[in-house]
Amino acid sequence: MTALLTASRIRRVVLPLALCAGLAAGLSACADDPDEGTNGVGKLAPDAIEEKAQAAADSAKAVRLAGTLVSKGGTFKLNMRLKDDGATGSVATKNSTFELLRIGDALYMKADAAFWTHGEGGSQSSAKPSSTSGSSDSSDASEADSEAADKLDDKYVKVPQDDPSYKQLRGFTDMDLLLDGLIGLHGDVVKGDRDKIGGIRTVKVKGGEDGEGGTLDVALEGTPFPLQFARGGGAGVVVLSEWDKDFALEAPAPGETLDYGKQLPRT
Repeated sequence: MTALLTASRIRRVVLPLALCAGLAAGLSACADDPDEGTNGVGKLAPDAIEEKAQAAADSAKAVRLAGTLVSKGGTFKLNMRLKDDGATGSVATKNSTFELLRIGDALYMKADAAFWTHGEGGSQSSAKPSSTSGSSDSSDASEADSEAADKLDDKYVKVPQDDPSYKQLRGFTDMDLLLDGLIGLHGDVVKGDRDKIGGIRTVKVKGGEDGEGGTLDVALEGTPFPLQFARGGGAGVVVLSEWDKDFALEAPAPGETLDYGKQLPRT
């Protein structure tokens, strides 16, 4: 009798445990799949993920790029909408903020009076060639500079293609050039964590284990566009959005455009 009671008790204990174990196994099998409902890119090897992102960016017709870039030339904050034949947006440096508009090869720049009066670093830069003689009072020249700068305030200036600033400024408006320089990883590519950028699920791929060669967030929803790039060494972070969303580009009206008259200040 004692043996039968003992066996009965064992069954009463073991059966619920077995059921619990089976339930746990079932729940584990049904746990959320991180790739469920995604484009499947997260299942790929890290170098394949990077290739998918590069291919998506190369085939895109437009993008918005916003963020900070740190280089030997300084720190630049960009908010640009870019496409194959032009761009529009703003660039901010340590000492100035200006707008850029490019339509084909025609590049326009708009800034406030302070920009036109002073170059980057605060040195004065005449807004127009001085018409005064060498004996004229320097205060007269300064006043003329200030008046000329006031006229240029919030006006578009067409940047001459032979101006030393043209190439640098155009670089901020060149979609292919910016993307090629921004979303390439360096070093051995490794897969990182999952994240969300702008509400879109992403998978990270990194250049090196610590991202010293950059960290790229690639969309796991829809086309695997790159959505964020953190440059190695703290050299800036840019967010990429509005992929393939076209936008209009219109040349400034004649009344909104003035001639600078000489070499532009350094940006």
